[in-house]
Amino acid sequence: MARPHTVHDVAAGRLCTGCGVCAYLAPDEVRMVDVLDHGRRPLPITPVGSGGRGAAAALDCCPGVRLGHGSSRPAPGEIAELRPAWGPVRALWEGYAADPAIRHAGSSGGVATALAGHCLTGEGMAGVLHIGARPDVPYLNETRLSRTPAELLANAGSRYAPASPCDRLDLVEAAGGPCVFVGKPCDVAAVRMARQVRPELDRRLGLTIAIFCAGTPTSRGTLEMLERLGVTDPTRLASVHYRGAGWPGSARARTVDDPPERRRELSYAESWGDILQKHRQWRCSLCADHTGEFADVAVGDPWYRPTGDDPGQSLVLARTERGVRLVEAAVAAGVLVLTPVAPDILPASQPNLLRARGAVWGRITTLRAAGLMAPRLRNLPMAGIWWRHLSIVEKLRSVVGTLRRIRTKRLREPAVLDPYRPPARPRPASSVPPISSVNPTSTAAVARPERSAG
Repeated sequence: MARPHTVHDVAAGRLCTGCGVCAYLAPDEVRMVDVLDHGRRPLPITPVGSGGRGAAAALDCCPGVRLGHGSSRPAPGEIAELRPAWGPVRALWEGYAADPAIRHAGSSGGVATALAGHCLTGEGMAGVLHIGARPDVPYLNETRLSRTPAELLANAGSRYAPASPCDRLDLVEAAGGPCVFVGKPCDVAAVRMARQVRPELDRRLGLTIAIFCAGTPTSRGTLEMLERLGVTDPTRLASVHYRGAGWPGSARARTVDDPPERRRELSYAESWGDILQKHRQWRCSLCADHTGEFADVAVGDPWYRPTGDDPGQSLVLARTERGVRLVEAAVAAGVLVLTPVAPDILPASQPNLLRARGAVWGRITTLRAAGLMAPRLRNLPMAGIWWRHLSIVEKLRSVVGTLRRIRTKRLREPAVLDPYRPPARPRPASSVPPISSVNPTSTAAVARPERSAG
């Protein structure tokens, strides 16, 4: 099986998750850019092989090539029946943010936003590192550090588009106090590995929150969704929301020319089911952790409930003692309204994820047999799930489908990683060029021009 020597090999081999931890660890060698049909990807600042070792050293914290627990056995205090397929879980709740505005804006019950806000106001933490829409290109994401609940509310809701929240972990180190990190499961896994090699980062992380994830669509997916919403010129886009304003909420977009009464909406089934999921990056098909097993707290949708008229519910997992303590503190403070639930609510809420995890074993095994690069997953049980929970058809599909994708996705060839350069917004002739126009491909250009992304 082929093995990567640098994070650039990981990206070329289509195993990159786009988390951005390599850009944080090696800022002089690696820059994150958006690649339209692949996602956020690391590109070299200096020629590969010019003497720098950062891109190679960053492999030690790359969730694209390795992921694992120290043990597959439940630790004291963990729910033993959930450990094999769902990772460490110490407590489960279902509920929502007490603030109706947060609950309404959130993708399910607003728990991640409310809990992060409580850490700021009730626990004395200095900031929350998360993602939000780029002001100049609303269909792309950028990493930001919020210091107030109002800033968090302004960025509430899922962003089904590429994001690299780990690229600005330096903001956590410099924040002056403990911080919350919010990201996808792979992002949180990268943070867990990075804090083991960066003592200052470890000291500054007060809580990690993972959002359940079924895969990251590329920016091509968002552009297709916008076309379905009638946005033919993305330079006129004022805002785009993927969910929220109800549960599960609808995809919504507005242009700068839209009158107040104009509504552009797609149902969740139309946006995610018909469009976005078809554009998920290849590495997501090899993911065994969709529920944030390496986080302190993980939050997702309780899909066993009927949606529509429900204002929003969140399923909340505390995976560490720190997670239990802070969730309970937020409930005691009246920030969260939660009810403990039985362990079987988790598999009932995410019925597809167990079979998805089993299918990953078939895909990875097939890739290795074909001599291709595949992630190394340790103490993340998959083979037993493949044998016991997948039908014969599903087993065949995991193998034959992978063989077909090797051909259709050209997995034997290095990925072509051309930075996406979004069309420039039209502006009046007398206006001053926005700061972000210094580098239109960089989500970090405004915050840190010296980390320009080309």
